[in-house]
Amino acid sequence: MRISVSSDMDEPVARALLAELRERGHEVRVHGALSPGSDARWAFCSEAAARDVADGTADQAVVCCWTGTGASIAANKVPGVRAALCTDAYTADGARRWNDANVLALGLRLTSEPLLKEILDAWFAPVSGRDEEDRRNVDRVARLDDTRLTRD
Repeated sequence: MRISVSSDMDEPVARALLAELRERGHEVRVHGALSPGSDARWAFCSEAAARDVADGTADQAVVCCWTGTGASIAANKVPGVRAALCTDAYTADGARRWNDANVLALGLRLTSEPLLKEILDAWFAPVSGRDEEDRRNVDRVARLDDTRLTRD
């Protein structure tokens, strides 16, 4: 899988994220502080990673900042992106299963390496079929993107 990653800081958990994704066999594209010459400001690098998903350059993305909040907000401004700030494996599982999230947002401050692995395990676990209500909700979110695009 092609995964775009952004981080506004060169932190140990961000480096561990890159290593873990590569170890799992993913092709990783990097934006922000871990990519020399890249804009490391959270709004800019998170947008870049999210745009990779929206334009099909990446299958999914992981965006990181100190709390994960700014990265998730910036990513969610890109039409077609459904970013979820996940602080535990249960939330990551639900974001994929019920919300069809395609961008994982992580906080650099509180995410330990063992927790990171648990979150990634849940995020990348095979997702069983979504029920009809979940599908309608995800379709509604897509229509909100369409409405926003016609106003811009």
